[in-house]
Amino acid sequence: SSSSSSSSSSSPGMACVQRSWAVRSSSPSTRATTATPLRVSSHVVSVPSARRALPPTPKPALFRVAPSSSKGSWLTARSTPTESAAPISTGAPLGTYPSGPNVQHVDFMVIGSGIAGLSYALKVADYGTVAVVTKDTASEGCTVYAQGGVCAVLDQTDSVQDHVKDTMVAGAFLNDPKAVEVVCKEGPARVLELVQMGASFTLNQDGSLHLTKEGGHSSRRIVHAADMTGKEIERALLAAAHAHPNIHFQEHHLVVDLVVDKHAGMPHCFGADVLDQRSLTMTRIVALSTMLACGGAGQVFPNTTNPHVATGDGIAMAYRAQADVSNMEFVQFHPTALYDTTNTGRTFLITEAVRGEGGVLLNLAGERFMAKYDPERMELAPRDVVARSIHTELILRGEPHVLLDISHKPREEVLHHFPNIALKCAELGLDITRDPIPVTPAQHYTCGGVVTGLLGETSVQGLYACGEVACSGLHGANRLASNSLLEGLVFADRAAGPSVAHAEHAIRSCAEQLRAAAAGAGSAGAACQLGAAPAAWAAAARKELRDSMWRNCGIVRHRQGLKAAHAHAVEVGGQAKAALAKHGVCTPLVELLNLATVAEITVACALQRRESRGGHFCVDYPHPVDSECRPSLVTLRPAASGRIPGVGAGAGGLGNLATLSSMASVPHSGVLASYASSTAAGLGSGGQPQQVLNGYPRSFEAMPGNNATPAPPSIKGKAKKKGGTQQRDLSVRSSLDKA
Repeated sequence: SSSSSSSSSSSPGMACVQRSWAVRSSSPSTRATTATPLRVSSHVVSVPSARRALPPTPKPALFRVAPSSSKGSWLTARSTPTESAAPISTGAPLGTYPSGPNVQHVDFMVIGSGIAGLSYALKVADYGTVAVVTKDTASEGCTVYAQGGVCAVLDQTDSVQDHVKDTMVAGAFLNDPKAVEVVCKEGPARVLELVQMGASFTLNQDGSLHLTKEGGHSSRRIVHAADMTGKEIERALLAAAHAHPNIHFQEHHLVVDLVVDKHAGMPHCFGADVLDQRSLTMTRIVALSTMLACGGAGQVFPNTTNPHVATGDGIAMAYRAQADVSNMEFVQFHPTALYDTTNTGRTFLITEAVRGEGGVLLNLAGERFMAKYDPERMELAPRDVVARSIHTELILRGEPHVLLDISHKPREEVLHHFPNIALKCAELGLDITRDPIPVTPAQHYTCGGVVTGLLGETSVQGLYACGEVACSGLHGANRLASNSLLEGLVFADRAAGPSVAHAEHAIRSCAEQLRAAAAGAGSAGAACQLGAAPAAWAAAARKELRDSMWRNCGIVRHRQGLKAAHAHAVEVGGQAKAALAKHGVCTPLVELLNLATVAEITVACALQRRESRGGHFCVDYPHPVDSECRPSLVTLRPAASGRIPGVGAGAGGLGNLATLSSMASVPHSGVLASYASSTAAGLGSGGQPQQVLNGYPRSFEAMPGNNATPAPPSIKGKAKKKGGTQQRDLSVRSSLDKA
């Protein structure tokens, strides 16, 4: 990134990282001897003819540990540095790190195996060992269920400016303009990387990529693989990741909590504690850099298109580690999920592309009703508008669902574009070329999440986040269709360089904390097999929590209901902590705690907002208010960190830290920024605060100078005076008190 070049003079270590990064640029992992033109709509782009990614040349791993014959010893094997990659400069003797049956050492830990996690893993794997930890099979997650596609400006009649405008309009102008610009500009290159890797997208007869259109888009810019785009992208990424010798998967492993310790007065992440759900054993994975890419929190609602694994684990863990979390009130409800009374799990999605290709919405009387709510955009209005319109229509008419009709289009065209939807509906006795599809809104996407900068950095050093788990500022108050897959691709790429830089810093400066993290593995708590009675209680508590969120924090909200939902979430969270302390670590209880935590944060953010905007509609404040157009924010007080007993803290962990304030006053300008302003004492010492733009932190590369001191952003919260400076108490409790 441009920030790395501007920072090189401040740190010898940074120069070494730049040399390594240059190797990546000159030695791409995907090689081909010839290139053939690929048509992308109306113009031609040259891509390699070899569509399968070849295994890259392994680079030397970063983490030096003592050889071990324990489980996971593959992580301790180290290659010899070669001339093709600059060796890591350690700066101080490392010695060896404790190793045993319940501790593993890895250079990069990736939590999640969707488009964001796998893209990131492939980027950093040339520089060290990568552990991809996922709590189901590697292919299970939100990515594989994405139907519509991934958007990028790939047609000469389209423009980046139009994509930026569409994204800002859909996000109700709460977006971070810099994040939007970065994604829209860099997106086309990232999408073409998927083509180069071997992803097979739908083509036109002339061999060009078929671009479809979805709600909120002013042009056709959606690259897709029929109506199974996510499945094809996941297949291509998994094939490339499995072929890479430095990437190793740990499936059916639940990450319980992050390992966090202080260095130079700043919280640092050094991996995580992990539950093997099959053997019921706990392992601590000690990592130099950790990436959260484990998706959103759809399972906090009973009606969701998200799979069972989407329980908000990454957001809840980051919150307990005192990372900033923002904009959680903006929950996207997809307007058209299949209405199926027999469904008991994930709700089947009817992609927005059906409306993009001409599908119309009808009530049960056969009336096309969107003209009453958005006569200009009709069915192609942003998702929040269409979802509320359907919700209103259902309430007014007392009907359980509406109809989505594409039967007026040619049969061959419909079946060609939507084979998966046609197959699913056929199971219910519906022929979508003749019959309308019964649909109803369902939770689909979490627009908020862990606050990140333009390099994927969080307010906890060494912890990165991208994809649905993150709040990058791209989506604002509502996500534009098909921007989610694109966000994962772009920020995975942008976070790779800083992660390598931080890994080198951790080796050079955090030896004591790394040893403490490994030595503390025995304190990770015992796993348990939950008995029948507590398992039944956990299931009942989970159902009650989800029903409460749907009733009080759904498509249409009111403050009295939000306060009731908050009280219920706090109660369930306390019960879950008590159950974990009594019974031990197990998946049902950990997920219950995470769901309660996410529910509490979501409602707290909703109570901060005194307006309706995007995915948040409150009848008490039914209109947008210009002065309220700013991100919500919550940060956990250290005294109430609420970690699972015995889990997630290194020696000298965060329990004794002074209160962390908001992102307005804490220097967390990211790895590269900290390198530029730090001394040999460690990352973060002497770092300057970030500037802010529209309430969001700007990345260091966008700052005019290291010595600039920004004005505090406009963020909801209770302001306090302390030591002559303005600090903000943004705990969940304070936001409820304010409400």
